Amino acid sequence: MSVHPSRQARLADDRMSVDPPSPQGGGLDLADIAVDNDYAMYGTNMKAQTYLEELSRRQRAKQIAVPTDDLKVRAKLRELGEPITLFGEDKADRRERLRRVLLERQETADEDVEMRSVTGSVRSVTAEEGEEEDEEFYTPGDEDLLEVRKQVARYSLAAARQRRLQQIKDAAFPLTKLVKQARGLSDYLKTYALMGTQFVADRAVSIVRFSPNSELIAAGSWTGSIRLIQVPSLEDDDISILRGHTDRIGGLAWHPQATLTQPAGAVNLASGGGDCTIKLWSLSQDAPLATLQGHEGRVCRVAFHPSGSLLASASFDYTWRLWDLETQQELLIQEGHSKEVYCVAIQQDGALVVSAGLDGVGRVWDLRTGRTIMVLDGHSREIYGVDFSPNGYHIATGSGDSSVKIWDVRKVRVAATIPAHKSLVSDVRFFNGDGEIPGVTQEDGAPPLRGSYLASSSYDGCVNIWKSDSWTLIKSLKGHSEKAMSVDISNDWRFIASSGWDRSVKLWASETMGL
Repeated sequence: MSVHPSRQARLADDRMSVDPPSPQGGGLDLADIAVDNDYAMYGTNMKAQTYLEELSRRQRAKQIAVPTDDLKVRAKLRELGEPITLFGEDKADRRERLRRVLLERQETADEDVEMRSVTGSVRSVTAEEGEEEDEEFYTPGDEDLLEVRKQVARYSLAAARQRRLQQIKDAAFPLTKLVKQARGLSDYLKTYALMGTQFVADRAVSIVRFSPNSELIAAGSWTGSIRLIQVPSLEDDDISILRGHTDRIGGLAWHPQATLTQPAGAVNLASGGGDCTIKLWSLSQDAPLATLQGHEGRVCRVAFHPSGSLLASASFDYTWRLWDLETQQELLIQEGHSKEVYCVAIQQDGALVVSAGLDGVGRVWDLRTGRTIMVLDGHSREIYGVDFSPNGYHIATGSGDSSVKIWDVRKVRVAATIPAHKSLVSDVRFFNGDGEIPGVTQEDGAPPLRGSYLASSSYDGCVNIWKSDSWTLIKSLKGHSEKAMSVDISNDWRFIASSGWDRSVKLWASETMGL
């Protein structure tokens, strides 16, 4: 290979510097080998520099505090002019995207990015400064809340006294007769079968609730409408559809005296929706009587206080709230959950409220003092259903871990864990009615049957009935072609209603009962 003349002299110099002539005409000694510590590998240096810059950038990103609340993350992205959500993006991805955006803004402006609109004072801090501290705090209440707490105390103490006297009386009833009664009830419930199906919406039917007189079913769907259905015909009522919500229905609750002593033109029904509102309904018109606003996230389950004057609501804004129905004002904003609050229930005495949600934890609150008296910590997944037993001290919770847990408020621990279903448990309901059941022997002085069994619905498509003394399965009702999303038991013991992803409401009853 020929070498250009301009390169020959340089090559000769290079050979002389690398291979100097040996004085003896032989090879090189080790000490004679030239060592170059400044040899430059430009490609490698650039890669290393890029890596170090990226590592430093990640460390700076970790020092930027961002909200954990997805609603606040969305709000900040909107404030910064960024897309609120991207295709296929979940909450964790969205939070990391906000972190990257804040880092880029910080690098561009070379200053700390403050986020007062999100958290009051969120800024770029060191890891030590950014650590959150868990501490107990109290929120001042006004005079209206204080007066309501006094009213609840008076109501609940009287109700608890009556319940305790009844339980003392029930405890004296012979055990052998009680076992005979329970066996007769189980045999009757085993005869339950599908009595009818009604398709009530174009989307999933998220919740069903029987009216107190057991003659109507309110069914809420993801279309945002509520359908009133007659029992047992499953035909539409005179006012068949209640429209007012602009997003899916998450909760329904009947006033304790609705369809009984409550006037048709007064508040008979309450609903919670994905539009962050609560609607109050009468039975004389298809438009809402009032709208309760205040929640900053989707409203799920709602529950009336047994006095009928208060309403509790659970929301995706991490709170449950208490409302005065007479003034239609918000009385209490209760925090305490680390994730969205999905369900809420009120004890029959009216003293306790239980809330639970997507953090997998339930909390029992004393309405008279505002304090947490018990933490229901045992589920490994989200809690989607909760209900108080009429006995006043048992609470049932249904979870995404496919189990139902029974909690004893007196002993402050789990009383039983039921491997209830093969998939997510969407709802749980105790029987809370009265009356005599055909074929079930009820002698004089026998304890009432309310609270004697429990129903659960699941995404496995089944509705299961459980005994409340041994928590064993009595009957599994199969009829939904897809997920069963809600269940309820009529107060006259005659029916069980369920709703599902298949857009239907199903009515279950004993095959021995003539309709």
